Amino acid sequence: MSCRGMTLLEVMVAMAIFAIAGITLMKTVTEQVVALATLEDKTFASWVADNQLATIRLTEKWPNLTWSNGQEEMAGRTYYWRWHGVETADPSFRAVDVEVRDTEKAPNPQATLRSYVAKN
Repeated sequence: MSCRGMTLLEVMVAMAIFAIAGITLMKTVTEQVVALATLEDKTFASWVADNQLATIRLTEKWPNLTWSNGQEEMAGRTYYWRWHGVETADPSFRAVDVEVRDTEKAPNPQATLRSYVAKN
């Protein structure tokens, strides 16, 4: 009976395979963490937009055609919102566009919503 171990070359190939697998796994986990954080930010931003639409409906005012803006604290972060009314083909309805950004000067909003309000 002979005892035979692994050669140095076999050990090095096995270590290379495990290293590649480990790097791939780390990359995948990192991408998932970043995606989760982005999804969380977009979810909070959409809640801020929903809050603005609810406020517009509760005030029962006809939405202005000019931008109205402000900020709201949600989950320990400040979100910057703005909304304006948009004329529609039916004069008794007006569309309302709401945009939410994570900074005041961000070029692209994290969330956008459009809803419609009927004239009282």
